[in-house]
Amino acid sequence: MKKLICFMIVCLFWITAKAQNTAEIPAETLPAATNNSDEFQNYDPEDLPWHARRFKFTAGAFFPVNNTQVEVGSNNGDFGNMIDFEKDLGFNKSSESFAAAFEWRISRRSRLGAEYFYLNRNSTKVLQKDIEFGDHTYPVDGRVSAFFDNQIIRIYYGYAFISKPKYEIGALIGAHVMLIDVGLRLEGQTQGVEFHDDFGVTAPLPDIGIWGEFVLGKKVGLYANFNYFALKVNDVDGRILSYNLSVLYNLYKNFSITAGYTGLNIRVDAEKERLNGFFKWGYNGPTIALTYSFGKHIQLHK
Repeated sequence: MKKLICFMIVCLFWITAKAQNTAEIPAETLPAATNNSDEFQNYDPEDLPWHARRFKFTAGAFFPVNNTQVEVGSNNGDFGNMIDFEKDLGFNKSSESFAAAFEWRISRRSRLGAEYFYLNRNSTKVLQKDIEFGDHTYPVDGRVSAFFDNQIIRIYYGYAFISKPKYEIGALIGAHVMLIDVGLRLEGQTQGVEFHDDFGVTAPLPDIGIWGEFVLGKKVGLYANFNYFALKVNDVDGRILSYNLSVLYNLYKNFSITAGYTGLNIRVDAEKERLNGFFKWGYNGPTIALTYSFGKHIQLHK
C-alpha cells in the first residue's frame, strides 16, 4: 500500500512540474502545444467515453499476499488445532488470481454490480510438528499435501448521495458469498498408510460500505470503496472487511486500464453435521485490469 501511495505522489509531482514547465514557455513559440493543452483541459466530464456510462465490464489479475489460518475439528471438540497454512504447510504467501466485475448504472444515483474472485492454492510439505485436522492427527515427519480453494462472488447495490459530473460519493449494501474448500492428505509412501480430511462450506456474508468516484482529468479517474460487516447466519458466523483503491487511465475510446490495491480480510466460523471449521485469512495486494465502458451516458447534475 505504501509503494502505491508513493508512486501516485511521484506521478502527481511529475505532472505538476510538467505543467509548470509548459507554462513558462512563451505561448507564441508553441502554438500547437498550447492548443493541445487547451483541448486537454477544456472538456465536459459528461462526454468522456469512460465515465458515467450505463454499463462497465472489468477483467484482470490480482496478486495477493496471503495470510491463512484454519482450524477444523470434530463436533465433540477432541480434534483440531490452529494451522498456519503458510508457516506449517508451506503455502506460498504470494499468488496470482483472476478477478472480474460488471456494473449496471440503473439511474443517476443507483447502480447494481457483481464481482468474481478465484484463488486455488496447494502445497506439499514434510511436517515439522503434529497437526490435528478433522478426524485425524497428521504426524511429525509425515509428508502432507494440502489445498485451499476459495471462490468469492460479490453482489452489491450502490446509491450516490452526491452525484456531480466530476465526482460521486455514496453508500453500498451487498453480500460476499464465499465457497471454501480445504483439505489435507497424508501421503502413504512415508507412513505406510494414507488418509485425508476435507471441509467445505458456503458462507454468505452481507456487508455495507462507502464509495467514491472522481474525474481527475480527461483520461484519468480514481475509484475507492470500503466495506465491513459481521453477522451470524444459521450455522455460519462471519466477519468481512474489504477495500479497494484504483486509478483509471483511458487508453482509447471506451477502453481503459486500471491499477490499484485491493484487500479482503475474512473470518468464518462454520458448524456442520460432523465437523466444525474456523477460517481466518487475508488477501491483500495490487491489481491490474482492463475496463470497457459502454451504453448511453448517465445525465449528471452540476
